[in-house]
Amino acid sequence: MVAFVETEGSEAASSGGLIRSLDWKGAFWVAAGVPPLVLFSIGGIAGTTGKLAFVVWIISMVMGFLQSFTYAEIAGMFANKSGGASVYGATAWLRYSKFIAPLSVWCNWFAWSPVLSLGCAIAAGYILNALFPIPGADSQLVTSWIAAHAGSIAADSPRVAEWLATNTGKTQADAISALLSADGVAAYTPWIRTWSLVTFNIPFLAKASLNATFVIGGILMLIIFAIQHRGILGTASVQKWLAIVVLLPLLVIGLYPIFSGQIDTLNVTGLLPPTAAYSGVDGTWSNGGWTLFLGGLYIAAWSTYGFETAVCYTRELKNPKTDTFKAIFYSGLLCCLFFFLIPFTFQAVLGQSGMLAPGIVDGTGVGEALGGLVHGGKIVTQLLVILMIMALFLAIMTAMAGSSRTLYQGSKDGWLPKYLDHVNEHGAPTRAMWTDFAFNLLLLAIASDTAGYFFVLAVSNVGYIIFNFLNLNAGWIHRMDSSHIERPWKAPTWLIGLNTVLAFVNALFLGAGAKVWGYSNALWVGFIFAALILPVFAYRHYVRDGGRFPAGAMEDLGLVGQDMGVKRAGILPYAALAAGLVVVLVANVIFQLPA
Repeated sequence: MVAFVETEGSEAASSGGLIRSLDWKGAFWVAAGVPPLVLFSIGGIAGTTGKLAFVVWIISMVMGFLQSFTYAEIAGMFANKSGGASVYGATAWLRYSKFIAPLSVWCNWFAWSPVLSLGCAIAAGYILNALFPIPGADSQLVTSWIAAHAGSIAADSPRVAEWLATNTGKTQADAISALLSADGVAAYTPWIRTWSLVTFNIPFLAKASLNATFVIGGILMLIIFAIQHRGILGTASVQKWLAIVVLLPLLVIGLYPIFSGQIDTLNVTGLLPPTAAYSGVDGTWSNGGWTLFLGGLYIAAWSTYGFETAVCYTRELKNPKTDTFKAIFYSGLLCCLFFFLIPFTFQAVLGQSGMLAPGIVDGTGVGEALGGLVHGGKIVTQLLVILMIMALFLAIMTAMAGSSRTLYQGSKDGWLPKYLDHVNEHGAPTRAMWTDFAFNLLLLAIASDTAGYFFVLAVSNVGYIIFNFLNLNAGWIHRMDSSHIERPWKAPTWLIGLNTVLAFVNALFLGAGAKVWGYSNALWVGFIFAALILPVFAYRHYVRDGGRFPAGAMEDLGLVGQDMGVKRAGILPYAALAAGLVVVLVANVIFQLPA
Protein backbone atom coordinates (compact mmCIF):
# COMPACT_ATOMS: atom_id res chain seq x y z
CA MET A 1 0.00 0.00 0.00
CA VAL A 2 1.10 3.56 -0.65
CA ALA A 3 1.70 5.44 2.59
CA PHE A 4 2.31 9.17 2.61
CA VAL A 5 1.63 12.28 4.58
CA GLU A 6 1.41 15.50 2.63
CA THR A 7 0.27 19.05 2.58
CA GLU A 8 -1.03 20.35 -0.73
CA GLY A 9 1.81 21.58 -2.87
CA SER A 10 4.51 19.80 -0.88
CA GLU A 11 6.55 16.74 -1.68
CA ALA A 12 5.17 13.59 -0.15
CA ALA A 13 7.11 11.37 2.13
CA SER A 14 6.85 7.98 0.60
CA SER A 15 7.04 4.51 2.03
CA GLY A 16 7.25 2.01 -0.76
CA GLY A 17 5.21 4.11 -3.16
CA LEU A 18 5.40 6.78 -5.81
CA ILE A 19 6.85 10.10 -4.67
CA ARG A 20 5.15 13.50 -5.04
CA SER A 21 8.04 15.39 -6.59
CA LEU A 22 6.63 16.92 -9.81
CA ASP A 23 4.91 20.16 -10.64
CA TRP A 24 2.88 20.56 -13.84
CA LYS A 25 5.95 21.71 -15.73
CA GLY A 26 7.71 18.44 -14.89
CA ALA A 27 4.74 16.43 -16.20
CA PHE A 28 4.71 18.68 -19.28
CA TRP A 29 8.38 17.92 -19.99
CA VAL A 30 7.86 14.18 -19.56
CA ALA A 31 5.02 14.40 -22.09
CA ALA A 32 7.19 16.48 -24.46
CA GLY A 33 8.25 13.23 -26.10
CA VAL A 34 4.91 13.10 -27.92
CA PRO A 35 5.56 15.68 -30.73
CA PRO A 36 8.44 13.60 -32.21
CA LEU A 37 5.93 10.77 -32.73
CA VAL A 38 4.89 12.61 -35.89
CA LEU A 39 8.14 11.37 -37.41
CA PHE A 40 7.27 7.71 -36.70
CA SER A 41 4.47 7.51 -39.27
CA ILE A 42 4.70 10.70 -41.36
CA GLY A 43 5.81 8.69 -44.40
CA GLY A 44 3.29 5.90 -43.90
CA ILE A 45 0.37 8.31 -43.67
CA ALA A 46 1.62 10.21 -46.72
CA GLY A 47 1.77 6.94 -48.61
CA THR A 48 -1.75 5.85 -47.75
CA THR A 49 -3.53 9.21 -48.00
CA GLY A 50 -1.51 11.10 -50.61
CA LYS A 51 -2.11 14.85 -50.70
CA LEU A 52 -4.60 14.50 -47.86
CA ALA A 53 -1.84 13.61 -45.39
CA PHE A 54 -1.40 17.02 -43.76
CA VAL A 55 -5.20 17.37 -43.46
CA VAL A 56 -5.32 13.98 -41.74
CA TRP A 57 -2.80 15.16 -39.15
CA ILE A 58 -4.73 18.39 -38.49
CA ILE A 59 -8.11 16.65 -38.11
CA SER A 60 -6.60 14.01 -35.84
CA MET A 61 -4.82 16.58 -33.66
CA VAL A 62 -7.99 18.66 -33.26
CA MET A 63 -9.85 15.54 -32.18
CA GLY A 64 -7.09 14.65 -29.71
CA PHE A 65 -7.12 18.14 -28.21
CA LEU A 66 -10.91 18.14 -27.76
CA GLN A 67 -10.88 14.66 -26.22
CA SER A 68 -8.21 15.68 -23.71
CA PHE A 69 -10.70 17.86 -21.83
CA THR A 70 -12.67 14.77 -20.84
CA TYR A 71 -9.45 13.14 -19.69
CA ALA A 72 -8.44 16.25 -17.73
CA GLU A 73 -11.70 16.15 -15.78
CA ILE A 74 -11.59 12.48 -14.81
CA ALA A 75 -7.86 12.64 -14.01
CA GLY A 76 -8.49 15.38 -11.47
CA MET A 77 -10.95 13.12 -9.66
CA PHE A 78 -8.24 10.67 -8.59
CA ALA A 79 -5.30 12.51 -7.07
CA ASN A 80 -3.96 9.31 -5.49
CA LYS A 81 -3.69 7.32 -8.72
CA SER A 82 -1.01 7.17 -11.38
CA GLY A 83 -1.13 5.40 -14.72
CA GLY A 84 -2.99 7.85 -16.89
CA ALA A 85 -6.43 8.36 -18.35
CA SER A 86 -7.10 4.65 -18.85
CA VAL A 87 -6.89 4.05 -15.09
CA TYR A 88 -9.17 6.98 -14.23
CA GLY A 89 -11.66 6.06 -16.93
CA ALA A 90 -11.61 2.35 -16.12
CA THR A 91 -13.11 3.05 -12.70
CA ALA A 92 -16.27 4.33 -14.39
CA TRP A 93 -16.87 0.91 -15.94
CA LEU A 94 -16.22 -1.03 -12.74
CA ARG A 95 -19.86 -0.92 -11.62
CA TYR A 96 -21.06 -2.35 -14.93
CA SER A 97 -18.50 -5.07 -15.57
CA LYS A 98 -15.41 -6.07 -13.66
CA PHE A 99 -13.82 -7.13 -16.94
CA ILE A 100 -14.20 -3.85 -18.85
CA ALA A 101 -12.02 -1.89 -16.41
CA PRO A 102 -8.86 -4.04 -16.85
CA LEU A 103 -9.54 -4.19 -20.60
CA SER A 104 -9.25 -0.40 -20.82
CA VAL A 105 -6.00 -0.34 -18.84
CA TRP A 106 -4.50 -3.23 -20.81
CA CYS A 107 -5.42 -1.73 -24.19
CA ASN A 108 -3.85 1.59 -23.24
CA TRP A 109 -0.67 -0.16 -22.11
CA PHE A 110 -0.16 -2.34 -25.17
CA ALA A 111 -0.80 0.69 -27.38
CA TRP A 112 1.78 2.91 -25.65
CA SER A 113 4.42 0.34 -24.81
CA PRO A 114 5.46 -0.39 -28.45
CA VAL A 115 6.83 3.15 -28.75
CA LEU A 116 9.91 1.64 -27.08
CA SER A 117 10.49 -0.99 -29.75
CA LEU A 118 9.42 1.16 -32.72
CA GLY A 119 11.52 4.11 -31.60
CA CYS A 120 14.56 1.96 -30.88
CA ALA A 121 14.20 0.26 -34.27
CA ILE A 122 14.33 3.64 -36.05
CA ALA A 123 17.17 4.89 -33.83
CA ALA A 124 19.13 1.71 -34.55
CA GLY A 125 18.57 2.34 -38.25
CA TYR A 126 20.07 5.82 -37.92
CA ILE A 127 23.10 4.44 -36.10
CA LEU A 128 23.63 1.74 -38.72
CA ASN A 129 23.28 4.28 -41.52
CA ALA A 130 25.87 6.51 -39.87
CA LEU A 131 28.42 3.78 -39.08
CA PHE A 132 27.76 1.23 -41.84
CA PRO A 133 26.07 3.06 -44.74
CA ILE A 134 24.67 1.19 -47.71
CA PRO A 135 25.98 2.82 -50.91
CA GLY A 136 23.50 4.44 -53.27
CA ALA A 137 22.88 2.95 -56.69
CA ASP A 138 24.37 6.08 -58.25
CA SER A 139 27.49 6.14 -56.04
CA GLN A 140 30.94 5.95 -57.62
CA LEU A 141 31.65 2.55 -56.05
CA VAL A 142 28.50 0.99 -57.45
CA THR A 143 28.75 2.54 -60.94
CA SER A 144 32.35 1.34 -61.20
CA TRP A 145 31.29 -2.16 -60.18
CA ILE A 146 28.50 -2.16 -62.78
CA ALA A 147 30.93 -1.08 -65.52
CA ALA A 148 33.33 -3.89 -64.55
CA HIS A 149 30.57 -6.55 -64.53
CA ALA A 150 28.42 -5.33 -67.41
CA GLY A 151 28.50 -8.73 -69.15
CA SER A 152 27.81 -10.86 -66.09
CA ILE A 153 24.05 -11.16 -66.70
CA ALA A 154 22.86 -12.69 -69.97
CA ALA A 155 19.60 -11.64 -71.60
CA ASP A 156 18.27 -15.22 -71.33
CA SER A 157 19.21 -15.53 -67.66
CA PRO A 158 16.51 -16.97 -65.35
CA ARG A 159 16.97 -13.88 -63.16
CA VAL A 160 15.99 -11.66 -66.09
CA ALA A 161 12.89 -13.74 -66.77
CA GLU A 162 11.92 -13.64 -63.10
CA TRP A 163 12.36 -9.85 -62.97
CA LEU A 164 10.29 -9.30 -66.11
CA ALA A 165 7.50 -11.47 -64.67
CA THR A 166 7.07 -9.03 -61.80
CA ASN A 167 7.67 -5.83 -63.80
CA THR A 168 5.13 -5.77 -66.59
CA GLY A 169 5.93 -3.60 -69.60
CA LYS A 170 9.67 -3.54 -69.03
CA THR A 171 12.38 -4.75 -71.43
CA GLN A 172 15.32 -7.14 -71.06
CA ALA A 173 17.65 -4.13 -71.01
CA ASP A 174 15.66 -2.67 -68.09
CA ALA A 175 15.94 -5.98 -66.25
CA ILE A 176 19.71 -6.27 -66.76
CA SER A 177 20.24 -2.67 -65.65
CA ALA A 178 18.13 -3.13 -62.49
CA LEU A 179 19.77 -6.43 -61.58
CA LEU A 180 23.30 -5.09 -62.11
CA SER A 181 22.46 -2.09 -59.94
CA ALA A 182 21.11 -4.34 -57.17
CA ASP A 183 24.19 -6.58 -57.38
CA GLY A 184 26.50 -3.57 -57.23
CA VAL A 185 24.80 -2.23 -54.12
CA ALA A 186 24.92 -5.70 -52.53
CA ALA A 187 28.63 -6.01 -53.28
CA TYR A 188 29.44 -2.95 -51.15
CA THR A 189 26.79 -3.39 -48.46
CA PRO A 190 28.51 -3.93 -45.07
CA TRP A 191 28.01 -7.45 -43.76
CA ILE A 192 26.37 -6.21 -40.57
CA ARG A 193 23.44 -4.81 -42.57
CA THR A 194 22.45 -8.29 -43.73
CA TRP A 195 23.60 -10.24 -40.65
CA SER A 196 20.97 -12.05 -38.60
CA LEU A 197 21.52 -14.48 -35.77
CA VAL A 198 18.17 -16.12 -36.47
CA THR A 199 15.01 -15.32 -38.42
CA PHE A 200 11.72 -17.02 -37.61
CA ASN A 201 8.00 -16.72 -38.23
CA ILE A 202 5.58 -16.10 -35.39
CA PRO A 203 2.43 -18.03 -36.46
CA PHE A 204 -0.46 -15.80 -37.57
CA LEU A 205 1.56 -12.66 -36.75
CA ALA A 206 4.74 -11.68 -38.57
CA LYS A 207 8.36 -12.51 -39.29
CA ALA A 208 10.89 -11.81 -36.53
CA SER A 209 14.65 -11.36 -36.86
CA LEU A 210 17.44 -11.10 -34.30
CA ASN A 211 19.62 -8.86 -36.43
CA ALA A 212 21.81 -5.80 -35.91
CA THR A 213 18.77 -3.54 -35.52
CA PHE A 214 17.53 -5.82 -32.74
CA VAL A 215 20.86 -5.82 -30.88
CA ILE A 216 21.40 -2.04 -31.08
CA GLY A 217 17.75 -1.37 -30.23
CA GLY A 218 17.98 -3.60 -27.16
CA ILE A 219 21.05 -1.70 -25.92
CA LEU A 220 19.23 1.62 -26.38
CA MET A 221 16.28 0.36 -24.35
CA LEU A 222 18.62 -0.62 -21.51
CA ILE A 223 20.14 2.88 -21.51
CA ILE A 224 16.67 4.44 -21.23
CA PHE A 225 15.79 1.98 -18.47
CA ALA A 226 18.87 3.09 -16.53
CA ILE A 227 17.84 6.75 -16.78
CA GLN A 228 14.29 6.05 -15.58
CA HIS A 229 15.55 3.89 -12.73
CA ARG A 230 16.33 7.18 -10.90
CA GLY A 231 12.65 8.08 -10.59
CA ILE A 232 10.27 10.53 -12.21
CA LEU A 233 12.04 13.72 -11.09
CA GLY A 234 15.30 12.61 -12.69
CA THR A 235 13.42 11.52 -15.80
CA ALA A 236 11.68 14.90 -16.06
CA SER A 237 15.03 16.69 -15.75
CA VAL A 238 16.57 14.68 -18.59
CA GLN A 239 13.40 15.12 -20.67
CA LYS A 240 13.44 18.88 -20.21
CA TRP A 241 16.88 19.33 -21.74
CA LEU A 242 16.27 16.73 -24.43
CA ALA A 243 13.03 18.50 -25.39
CA ILE A 244 14.70 21.91 -25.60
CA VAL A 245 17.55 20.53 -27.72
CA VAL A 246 15.19 18.62 -30.02
CA LEU A 247 12.01 20.68 -30.32
CA LEU A 248 13.48 24.15 -30.85
CA PRO A 249 15.51 23.13 -33.94
CA LEU A 250 12.53 21.09 -35.19
CA LEU A 251 10.34 24.17 -34.85
CA VAL A 252 12.84 26.33 -36.75
CA ILE A 253 13.11 23.72 -39.50
CA GLY A 254 9.31 23.56 -39.75
CA LEU A 255 9.01 27.33 -40.09
CA TYR A 256 12.02 28.04 -42.33
CA PRO A 257 10.54 26.73 -45.63
CA ILE A 258 7.41 28.83 -45.08
CA PHE A 259 9.33 32.08 -44.66
CA SER A 260 11.95 31.24 -47.31
CA GLY A 261 9.36 30.68 -50.03
CA GLN A 262 9.88 26.93 -50.52
CA ILE A 263 6.19 26.03 -50.22
CA ASP A 264 4.80 24.55 -53.43
CA THR A 265 1.04 25.09 -53.32
CA LEU A 266 0.49 22.31 -55.86
CA ASN A 267 1.61 19.83 -53.17
CA VAL A 268 -1.14 20.90 -50.77
CA THR A 269 -4.05 21.63 -53.11
CA GLY A 270 -6.25 19.42 -55.27
CA LEU A 271 -6.86 17.22 -52.25
CA LEU A 272 -7.77 13.71 -53.33
CA PRO A 273 -6.94 10.26 -51.96
CA PRO A 274 -4.49 8.19 -54.02
CA THR A 275 -5.56 5.43 -56.41
CA ALA A 276 -3.92 2.93 -54.05
CA ALA A 277 -1.63 3.01 -51.06
CA TYR A 278 1.85 4.30 -52.02
CA SER A 279 0.82 4.82 -55.65
CA GLY A 280 1.57 8.56 -55.54
CA VAL A 281 -1.22 9.10 -58.08
CA ASP A 282 -4.35 11.11 -57.32
CA GLY A 283 -7.52 9.03 -57.27
CA THR A 284 -11.15 9.78 -56.45
CA TRP A 285 -13.45 9.85 -53.44
CA SER A 286 -14.54 6.29 -54.07
CA ASN A 287 -15.07 3.66 -51.39
CA GLY A 288 -11.40 2.75 -51.69
CA GLY A 289 -10.36 6.39 -51.41
CA TRP A 290 -12.42 6.89 -48.26
CA THR A 291 -10.93 3.70 -46.81
CA LEU A 292 -7.39 5.00 -47.29
CA PHE A 293 -8.38 8.36 -45.78
CA LEU A 294 -9.94 6.71 -42.71
CA GLY A 295 -6.89 4.45 -42.45
CA GLY A 296 -4.71 7.54 -42.21
CA LEU A 297 -6.91 8.97 -39.43
CA TYR A 298 -6.75 5.60 -37.69
CA ILE A 299 -2.95 5.46 -37.50
CA ALA A 300 -2.49 9.21 -36.87
CA ALA A 301 -4.47 8.85 -33.64
CA TRP A 302 -1.65 6.76 -32.20
CA SER A 303 0.54 9.86 -32.28
CA THR A 304 -1.78 12.86 -32.01
CA TYR A 305 -3.81 11.63 -29.03
CA GLY A 306 -0.66 10.63 -27.16
CA PHE A 307 -0.21 13.77 -25.06
CA GLU A 308 -2.88 12.37 -22.71
CA THR A 309 0.16 10.73 -21.10
CA ALA A 310 0.66 14.07 -19.28
CA VAL A 311 -1.89 12.87 -16.70
CA CYS A 312 -0.06 9.60 -16.05
CA TYR A 313 1.77 11.23 -13.15
CA THR A 314 -1.12 12.59 -11.04
CA ARG A 315 0.03 10.54 -8.04
CA GLU A 316 3.49 12.12 -8.41
CA LEU A 317 2.33 15.74 -8.68
CA LYS A 318 2.89 17.98 -5.68
CA ASN A 319 -0.43 19.74 -6.23
CA PRO A 320 -2.62 17.50 -8.42
CA LYS A 321 -5.73 19.67 -8.00
CA THR A 322 -4.24 22.48 -10.08
CA ASP A 323 -1.39 20.81 -11.93
CA THR A 324 -3.31 18.00 -13.65
CA PHE A 325 -5.27 20.26 -15.99
CA LYS A 326 -2.30 22.51 -16.68
CA ALA A 327 -0.10 19.54 -17.63
CA ILE A 328 -2.47 18.10 -20.24
CA PHE A 329 -3.66 21.47 -21.59
CA TYR A 330 -0.21 22.90 -22.29
CA SER A 331 1.02 19.54 -23.59
CA GLY A 332 -1.90 19.62 -26.01
CA LEU A 333 -1.02 23.10 -27.24
CA LEU A 334 2.58 22.00 -27.82
CA CYS A 335 1.40 19.03 -29.86
CA CYS A 336 -0.99 21.19 -31.90
CA LEU A 337 1.94 23.33 -32.97
CA PHE A 338 4.10 20.44 -34.16
CA PHE A 339 1.41 18.15 -35.59
CA PHE A 340 0.00 21.04 -37.64
CA LEU A 341 3.35 22.43 -38.79
CA ILE A 342 5.71 19.51 -39.53
CA PRO A 343 3.40 17.42 -41.79
CA PHE A 344 2.38 20.54 -43.73
CA THR A 345 5.98 21.70 -44.27
CA PHE A 346 7.23 18.25 -45.25
CA GLN A 347 4.47 17.73 -47.77
CA ALA A 348 4.50 21.26 -49.17
CA VAL A 349 8.23 21.06 -49.90
CA LEU A 350 8.81 17.39 -50.74
CA GLY A 351 5.57 16.59 -52.57
CA GLN A 352 4.13 13.11 -52.94
CA SER A 353 7.20 11.61 -54.56
CA GLY A 354 9.49 12.94 -51.84
CA MET A 355 7.20 11.73 -49.07
CA LEU A 356 7.22 8.23 -50.56
CA ALA A 357 11.02 7.89 -50.45
CA PRO A 358 11.99 4.69 -48.56
CA GLY A 359 13.86 6.65 -45.89
CA ILE A 360 10.77 8.73 -45.12
CA VAL A 361 8.44 5.73 -45.05
CA ASP A 362 10.61 3.69 -42.65
CA GLY A 363 11.70 6.76 -40.69
CA THR A 364 15.47 6.35 -41.10
CA GLY A 365 15.80 9.10 -43.73
CA VAL A 366 13.86 11.83 -41.94
CA GLY A 367 17.06 13.42 -40.63
CA GLU A 368 18.41 13.84 -44.16
CA ALA A 369 15.04 15.25 -45.24
CA LEU A 370 15.17 17.81 -42.43
CA GLY A 371 18.60 18.85 -43.68
CA GLY A 372 17.18 19.32 -47.16
CA LEU A 373 14.41 21.58 -45.87
CA VAL A 374 16.99 24.09 -44.62
CA HIS A 375 19.47 23.50 -47.47
CA GLY A 376 22.01 22.21 -44.98
CA GLY A 377 25.32 20.73 -46.06
CA LYS A 378 26.81 17.43 -44.96
CA ILE A 379 27.73 18.64 -41.47
CA VAL A 380 24.28 20.16 -40.84
CA THR A 381 22.64 16.98 -42.08
CA GLN A 382 24.75 14.82 -39.75
CA LEU A 383 23.83 17.09 -36.84
CA LEU A 384 20.17 16.66 -37.73
CA VAL A 385 20.59 12.89 -37.82
CA ILE A 386 21.93 13.10 -34.25
CA LEU A 387 18.98 15.34 -33.44
CA MET A 388 16.62 12.68 -34.78
CA ILE A 389 18.16 10.03 -32.53
CA MET A 390 17.69 12.37 -29.56
CA ALA A 391 14.08 12.98 -30.64
CA LEU A 392 13.49 9.25 -30.63
CA PHE A 393 15.00 9.00 -27.16
CA LEU A 394 12.60 11.74 -26.05
CA ALA A 395 9.59 9.78 -27.33
CA ILE A 396 10.81 6.47 -25.91
CA MET A 397 11.43 7.99 -22.47
CA THR A 398 7.87 9.34 -22.45
CA ALA A 399 6.47 5.94 -23.41
CA MET A 400 8.38 3.95 -20.79
CA ALA A 401 7.51 6.42 -18.02
CA GLY A 402 3.80 6.38 -18.86
CA SER A 403 3.27 2.73 -19.78
CA SER A 404 5.15 1.40 -16.74
CA ARG A 405 2.96 3.49 -14.42
CA THR A 406 -0.14 2.15 -16.13
CA LEU A 407 1.01 -1.38 -15.27
CA TYR A 408 1.88 -0.33 -11.73
CA GLN A 409 -1.48 1.30 -10.99
CA GLY A 410 -3.36 -1.54 -12.66
CA SER A 411 -1.69 -3.85 -10.19
CA LYS A 412 -2.44 -1.54 -7.24
CA ASP A 413 -6.13 -1.51 -8.20
CA GLY A 414 -6.35 -5.29 -8.51
CA TRP A 415 -6.63 -5.53 -12.29
CA LEU A 416 -3.16 -6.72 -13.31
CA PRO A 417 -0.70 -9.24 -11.77
CA LYS A 418 0.37 -8.52 -8.20
CA TYR A 419 4.12 -8.59 -8.91
CA LEU A 420 3.84 -5.28 -10.82
CA ASP A 421 2.96 -3.53 -7.54
CA HIS A 422 6.54 -2.56 -6.64
CA VAL A 423 8.73 0.54 -6.74
CA ASN A 424 12.40 1.03 -5.98
CA GLU A 425 13.98 3.48 -3.54
CA HIS A 426 13.58 6.29 -6.10
CA GLY A 427 9.86 5.69 -6.54
CA ALA A 428 10.32 4.08 -9.98
CA PRO A 429 8.04 1.10 -10.80
CA THR A 430 10.95 -1.13 -11.81
CA ARG A 431 9.09 -4.44 -12.18
CA ALA A 432 6.64 -2.76 -14.55
CA MET A 433 9.61 -1.28 -16.41
CA TRP A 434 11.25 -4.70 -16.77
CA THR A 435 7.95 -6.08 -18.06
CA ASP A 436 7.86 -3.28 -20.65
CA PHE A 437 11.43 -4.13 -21.61
CA ALA A 438 10.80 -7.86 -22.05
CA PHE A 439 7.61 -7.29 -24.07
CA ASN A 440 9.37 -4.83 -26.34
CA LEU A 441 12.29 -7.16 -27.02
CA LEU A 442 9.80 -9.43 -28.77
CA LEU A 443 8.26 -6.49 -30.63
CA LEU A 444 11.72 -5.23 -31.56
CA ALA A 445 12.46 -8.54 -33.27
CA ILE A 446 9.33 -8.00 -35.39
CA ALA A 447 9.82 -4.25 -35.94
CA SER A 448 13.39 -4.78 -37.20
CA ASP A 449 11.72 -5.42 -40.57
CA THR A 450 9.89 -2.49 -42.24
CA ALA A 451 6.75 -4.53 -42.87
CA GLY A 452 6.82 -5.78 -39.29
CA TYR A 453 7.18 -2.20 -38.07
CA PHE A 454 3.81 -1.20 -39.51
CA PHE A 455 2.25 -4.46 -38.32
CA VAL A 456 3.21 -3.64 -34.73
CA LEU A 457 1.91 -0.09 -35.21
CA ALA A 458 -1.42 -1.19 -36.70
CA VAL A 459 -2.11 -3.88 -34.09
CA SER A 460 -1.11 -1.78 -31.10
CA ASN A 461 -3.39 0.98 -32.33
CA VAL A 462 -6.36 -1.37 -32.13
CA GLY A 463 -5.82 -1.27 -28.39
CA TYR A 464 -5.41 2.49 -28.38
CA ILE A 465 -8.71 3.12 -30.15
CA ILE A 466 -10.50 0.68 -27.81
CA PHE A 467 -9.06 2.56 -24.82
CA ASN A 468 -10.12 5.93 -26.24
CA PHE A 469 -13.63 4.67 -26.93
CA LEU A 470 -14.05 3.38 -23.39
CA ASN A 471 -12.51 6.46 -21.81
CA LEU A 472 -14.51 9.02 -23.74
CA ASN A 473 -17.67 7.23 -22.63
CA ALA A 474 -16.28 7.11 -19.08
CA GLY A 475 -16.64 10.91 -18.97
CA TRP A 476 -20.45 10.87 -18.97
CA ILE A 477 -20.63 7.68 -16.89
CA HIS A 478 -18.59 9.37 -14.15
CA ARG A 479 -20.88 12.40 -14.37
CA MET A 480 -23.87 10.14 -13.62
CA ASP A 481 -22.39 7.69 -11.12
CA SER A 482 -19.59 9.65 -9.40
CA SER A 483 -21.05 13.13 -9.07
CA HIS A 484 -20.09 13.01 -5.37
CA ILE A 485 -16.35 13.01 -6.19
CA GLU A 486 -14.73 16.45 -6.28
CA ARG A 487 -13.64 17.70 -9.69
CA PRO A 488 -10.88 20.35 -9.42
CA TRP A 489 -11.53 21.12 -13.09
CA LYS A 490 -14.82 20.38 -14.84
CA ALA A 491 -15.24 20.29 -18.61
CA PRO A 492 -18.25 22.03 -20.20
CA THR A 493 -21.13 19.57 -20.51
CA TRP A 494 -21.43 20.17 -24.26
CA LEU A 495 -17.79 19.11 -24.66
CA ILE A 496 -18.38 15.88 -22.73
CA GLY A 497 -21.24 15.23 -25.17
CA LEU A 498 -19.15 16.06 -28.24
CA ASN A 499 -16.37 13.77 -27.06
CA THR A 500 -18.91 10.98 -26.64
CA VAL A 501 -19.74 11.41 -30.33
CA LEU A 502 -16.01 11.34 -31.12
CA ALA A 503 -15.80 7.98 -29.33
CA PHE A 504 -17.95 6.52 -32.09
CA VAL A 505 -15.99 8.38 -34.78
CA ASN A 506 -12.92 6.60 -33.42
CA ALA A 507 -14.79 3.30 -33.65
CA LEU A 508 -15.39 4.11 -37.34
CA PHE A 509 -11.66 4.71 -37.82
CA LEU A 510 -10.91 1.36 -36.20
CA GLY A 511 -13.30 -0.68 -38.31
CA ALA A 512 -12.36 0.97 -41.61
CA GLY A 513 -8.69 1.74 -41.06
CA ALA A 514 -6.93 -1.17 -39.37
CA LYS A 515 -6.81 -3.13 -42.64
CA VAL A 516 -5.02 -0.33 -44.52
CA TRP A 517 -1.54 -1.06 -43.13
CA GLY A 518 -0.63 -4.19 -45.06
CA TYR A 519 -2.25 -6.73 -42.76
CA SER A 520 -5.87 -7.57 -43.46
CA ASN A 521 -6.10 -9.38 -40.12
CA ALA A 522 -4.70 -6.52 -37.97
CA LEU A 523 -8.14 -5.76 -36.46
CA TRP A 524 -8.70 -9.37 -35.40
CA VAL A 525 -5.17 -9.81 -34.08
CA GLY A 526 -5.68 -6.64 -32.05
CA PHE A 527 -8.98 -7.95 -30.66
CA ILE A 528 -7.33 -11.24 -29.68
CA PHE A 529 -4.44 -9.46 -28.00
CA ALA A 530 -6.90 -7.23 -26.14
CA ALA A 531 -8.76 -10.31 -24.90
CA LEU A 532 -5.61 -11.78 -23.35
CA ILE A 533 -6.16 -9.63 -20.27
CA LEU A 534 -9.40 -11.42 -19.42
CA PRO A 535 -7.87 -14.66 -18.06
CA VAL A 536 -5.04 -12.66 -16.46
CA PHE A 537 -7.54 -10.50 -14.58
CA ALA A 538 -9.72 -13.49 -13.70
CA TYR A 539 -6.74 -15.19 -12.02
CA ARG A 540 -5.70 -12.04 -10.14
CA HIS A 541 -9.21 -11.16 -8.98
CA TYR A 542 -10.87 -14.50 -8.30
CA VAL A 543 -7.91 -16.72 -7.40
CA ARG A 544 -5.35 -14.33 -5.90
CA ASP A 545 -7.69 -11.76 -4.30
CA GLY A 546 -10.71 -13.95 -3.59
CA GLY A 547 -13.09 -11.87 -5.69
CA ARG A 548 -12.38 -8.65 -3.79
CA PHE A 549 -10.77 -5.41 -4.97
CA PRO A 550 -8.06 -3.76 -2.84
CA ALA A 551 -9.51 -1.39 -0.24
CA GLY A 552 -7.66 1.60 -1.69
CA ALA A 553 -9.25 1.10 -5.11
CA MET A 554 -12.73 1.27 -3.59
CA GLU A 555 -11.92 4.23 -1.35
CA ASP A 556 -10.82 6.23 -4.40
CA LEU A 557 -14.37 5.84 -5.73
CA GLY A 558 -15.87 6.99 -2.46
CA LEU A 559 -17.25 3.48 -1.86
CA VAL A 560 -17.26 1.37 1.28
CA GLY A 561 -16.25 -2.28 1.28
CA GLN A 562 -17.02 -4.09 -1.97
CA ASP A 563 -20.34 -2.36 -2.61
CA MET A 564 -20.14 -0.87 -6.12
CA GLY A 565 -22.85 1.66 -5.45
CA VAL A 566 -25.89 2.58 -7.53
CA LYS A 567 -25.73 2.18 -11.32
CA ARG A 568 -27.37 5.48 -12.18
CA ALA A 569 -26.49 5.14 -15.87
CA GLY A 570 -28.65 2.02 -16.11
CA ILE A 571 -28.32 0.19 -19.40
CA LEU A 572 -26.71 3.11 -21.22
CA PRO A 573 -23.09 1.91 -20.79
CA TYR A 574 -24.06 -1.50 -22.21
CA ALA A 575 -25.88 0.19 -25.09
CA ALA A 576 -22.76 2.28 -25.80
CA LEU A 577 -20.59 -0.85 -25.91
CA ALA A 578 -22.99 -2.62 -28.26
CA ALA A 579 -23.30 0.42 -30.53
CA GLY A 580 -19.52 0.86 -30.65
CA LEU A 581 -19.01 -2.78 -31.65
CA VAL A 582 -21.67 -2.46 -34.37
CA VAL A 583 -19.94 0.64 -35.78
CA VAL A 584 -16.59 -1.20 -35.91
CA LEU A 585 -17.99 -4.32 -37.60
CA VAL A 586 -20.19 -2.47 -40.10
CA ALA A 587 -17.33 -0.12 -41.03
CA ASN A 588 -15.04 -3.10 -41.51
CA VAL A 589 -17.48 -4.62 -43.99
CA ILE A 590 -18.43 -1.45 -45.87
CA PHE A 591 -15.00 0.12 -46.35
CA GLN A 592 -12.65 -1.84 -48.58
CA LEU A 593 -9.23 -1.11 -50.04
CA PRO A 594 -8.98 -0.03 -53.69
CA ALA A 595 -8.98 -2.96 -56.07
